[in-house]
Amino acid sequence: MSITRREFLRTGIAAASIGSVSGSLEAAQRGAREGIRLIRNATSIIRFGGRTLLLDPWLADAGAMPPVNNSPNPRPNPLVPLPLPAREVIAGVDATLLTHTHFDHWDPAARELLAKEGLLFVQPADTDRVRQAGFTNVQMIEPSLEWQGISLIRTIARHGRGDVGQRMGTVSGYVLKHAGSPTLYIAGDTIWCPEVADAIAAHAPDIIVVNAGEAQFLEGGPIIMGVDDVVQVCKAAPRAKVVAVHMEAVNHCVLSREGLRAGLERAGLAGRVAIPKDGEEILFG
Repeated sequence: MSITRREFLRTGIAAASIGSVSGSLEAAQRGAREGIRLIRNATSIIRFGGRTLLLDPWLADAGAMPPVNNSPNPRPNPLVPLPLPAREVIAGVDATLLTHTHFDHWDPAARELLAKEGLLFVQPADTDRVRQAGFTNVQMIEPSLEWQGISLIRTIARHGRGDVGQRMGTVSGYVLKHAGSPTLYIAGDTIWCPEVADAIAAHAPDIIVVNAGEAQFLEGGPIIMGVDDVVQVCKAAPRAKVVAVHMEAVNHCVLSREGLRAGLERAGLAGRVAIPKDGEEILFG
């Protein structure tokens, strides 16, 4: 069975120095430096301001979900397994941060495994849906909030262009600030657009995380960043460290890590962008 675009939009699939370190997630979290550990797709563990955030948890087993229909490469999702057990992914997390509730950012496995009393930060459009899933400590970021000395600021994301972009629904990015920490901008599921340019200009981020798998349907154009979009991010923020994720895990993502790397080399920007493997951690300093 495959997923139609209408179902994609209705069910929560679409409604619904830089260096690396190795070792277990628990060991990486204990007293480690600030950084982001890519788990799979956009799912990441972020250590920032003395806290640990789980970003966009997609915790299903490989192949447990149908492919997105009307899109390239119709294989069951996720395309690849988690690099470590799901319960290890969520261990020691202080809060979960959702950019939106599409299936590859917030899935039934995550809703089952996360503690219902655990803290979740969400965009306004998703507040009711997350609460209806039984979560009791849901905080809406609109336009910003303060938590444990960390400022979380919501930014606008554009999940595609034209009619497809409209039907993908509301999606957000976030800027995180903390005294003594680099400013972190999580762009979310977005293409390069004036709103992303404005966020970079307004907040001058030191670290920018971009979703760069160039996901798309068979028509309508990309709904997240590809090579050209990442090049624009690099040009708009010449001093920032860019981390590219959301590749090689969902069937409608057509840009591979190697493809992004080759495109950046052609643009003379290969050294500007970290492209982590699943399970790899990128340090912020």
